[in-house]
Amino acid sequence: MAGRRKVNNLLGLAVLATVVERPMHPYEMATLIRARGKDRDMGVKWGSLYTVVRNLEKHGFLAVEGTVREGAHPERTIYRITDAGRAELTDWARDLIATPEREQSRFLAGLSVGAVLPPDELAGLLRRRLALLDKDIAAQREMLDTARREVPRLFLVEAEYELAVREAEASWVRSFLEELTTGSFPGLDLWRAWHESGRMPPEAADLVERGRTKD
Repeated sequence: MAGRRKVNNLLGLAVLATVVERPMHPYEMATLIRARGKDRDMGVKWGSLYTVVRNLEKHGFLAVEGTVREGAHPERTIYRITDAGRAELTDWARDLIATPEREQSRFLAGLSVGAVLPPDELAGLLRRRLALLDKDIAAQREMLDTARREVPRLFLVEAEYELAVREAEASWVRSFLEELTTGSFPGLDLWRAWHESGRMPPEAADLVERGRTKD
């Protein structure tokens, strides 16, 4: 399981998936990871690259192949993937794909405390978010359409998934916004009354208490 891995930083996964092609030094690894957008997919923190590479070597997933000096650059260590590293790479990929995990989301955190905002203000914020989502979705669709002309679909599935998630979010926000603007959202009057009076209505307080009991 991912939580028990000797190297648990997703940058380690990106390194293994890059070095599996051929031996290379960390600077080349970073260049390819960036060029292929893996840093965006995995939330890479570049300051930990050399630490991650050393840890992969320490645990037998990488081995030193040699060194190289290019021009005025300092000598660089070249690493190759080991059999253990190949096994770790494939097992890690299987685990990430097969095992669902609840991922932290700033939007989810905001929604969880959204009741502190008046409903009309929340609706305005959702409109702003939806406009940005629609713009981002259009850009992602255009990028995918362009990439599909040159890149095999096998190497675009993560971009397809990201687009699908964005589209699902936009659909949900649009539906929620419609409920707020048409007045069909349950308990909307109580929510408004709370913010207009500054006091939580007893009915709303009872709902909150019931929610705590269920948690």
